[in-house]
Amino acid sequence: MYAIAGATGRTGQVAARTLLAGGQKVRGIVRNAAKAEPLRAAGAEIAVAQLQDRDALAFALDGARGLYALLPEDPSVPEFHAHRRRMADGLAAAVRASGVPHVVFLSAPAAAVAADNGPAKDLHYAEAALRASGAKVTIISACYLQENALAALPAAQHEGVYPNFFPSSDVAFPTVATRDIGQLAARCLLEPPPKSEVIDLQGPLCSVRQMAEALGRALGKPLQVVDIPAAAHVGALTSANTSIGFGLELFPFPADKAKPIPLSCTDNCCEMPAAPGINSRGHSNTVVSDTPDGLPSAVNR
Repeated sequence: MYAIAGATGRTGQVAARTLLAGGQKVRGIVRNAAKAEPLRAAGAEIAVAQLQDRDALAFALDGARGLYALLPEDPSVPEFHAHRRRMADGLAAAVRASGVPHVVFLSAPAAAVAADNGPAKDLHYAEAALRASGAKVTIISACYLQENALAALPAAQHEGVYPNFFPSSDVAFPTVATRDIGQLAARCLLEPPPKSEVIDLQGPLCSVRQMAEALGRALGKPLQVVDIPAAAHVGALTSANTSIGFGLELFPFPADKAKPIPLSCTDNCCEMPAAPGINSRGHSNTVVSDTPDGLPSAVNR
């Protein structure tokens, strides 16, 4: 049996359904059982537990051959770092207590460093906690999610604009669709490595302008890319129901010294000596996703 934490989420649901389609037993771990009814109907067992609840989570992991997990982000939580670290601690403690032999964990390239990387520093913390749990750990270090563009959906629908928080709307960077992450997670669970590993997951190069064009096509109307000045970043985010703390973590530098949070280890604050195929977190394989249309499919669902 394989356990999938966050089994109703974008990547977790794909991982669970991929395993079920292959004839595997799946236990979906969710916070809301009602939302998991379609997954239950597909043949999964459902357990209710929160990541910070060590005992409930350990009970849900009993008998699992492997676990897929991620660290959720709740921008509305005032002290979201403390909240996420409690979840990381609970997750690692439950893995240790239950004896799950293999954990597949969704992370990001920016988690290669411990600080000055925004919310990714919690992923760095979680990776270390999981490695200390005694389980073999497969880190899926996924590049920029295509579905992140859906954060612009309200502005796109109501104002016909696509806000750009990056220094340039025309520089392309690697992206990946969440369904590819879920499918890779299922594969990793079925094929555990001999030792802990990091898998760099990369996909098609895409610029902010191209994302805006893709979202516009899905909505059936053209969108205007609007560059948000660095001084307005935090205000723009907090007006979208995120906490000030979260906004400051994404853009922690004064306006005259602003720099972006790294998207990959090729960015300046992630540069470090490394041999080919090796990154700062140990042995790394690179998997290239060729899905170009995660954004339109997400809008159309």
